[in-house]
Amino acid sequence: MTGDKSAPGALKDDAELRGAILIVLAVLFLALPAIAIVYVLGIRSKSSTVRNAARRFHRAVGNPLQMRSAGTPGTYASVIRHQGRTTGRTYDTPVWAVPTEDGFVIAIVYGSRTDWLKNVLASGTAAIVHDGDTYPVGQPEIVPMQSARAYFPATIQRTQRLVRVDRCLRVRRVQAAKPSAEQDSRYPGQTNGLAPSNGGDDETAQ
Repeated sequence: MTGDKSAPGALKDDAELRGAILIVLAVLFLALPAIAIVYVLGIRSKSSTVRNAARRFHRAVGNPLQMRSAGTPGTYASVIRHQGRTTGRTYDTPVWAVPTEDGFVIAIVYGSRTDWLKNVLASGTAAIVHDGDTYPVGQPEIVPMQSARAYFPATIQRTQRLVRVDRCLRVRRVQAAKPSAEQDSRYPGQTNGLAPSNGGDDETAQ
């Protein structure tokens, strides 16, 4: 008799648990589109609050994940290797970089306050790891996206238009000695002592 009496209570508890789980899932289902809308509108309007939040997220979560494959053949993300303007340390940051006739263009998604951009402009040099190869670059110059948009794949162009990316960094290839086999082995997934793109005041996300 005791077991029979407890059965309804157990079923009720189980039903309440399932109901609570459904409520949490529903909240998440509604929250994610809301976050996406806030993100897109914030980037489109160049909101410093949204840009700063996005940079923090990428520095803590997005960049470490992207760095697992960025710069390797077949991936959309390249790597820009830059020197910290205050620390002097070398950082690797994943970026949207595409080749041009004489170098690369890199979309500036989060504005001119992005630390990797300030580092490259301050030093005048960097290196791009793209499709498995490393290219020393120099002569950094911020140019209108309209002048470089055709270099980007159509899917990325649509994303850029959606969030109103209106500027990019243009860099030119420079001659340099061929890196050693040990340096080439840094990719994929290795930095050989280089600072990853997940901290420090000298680098942030795109």
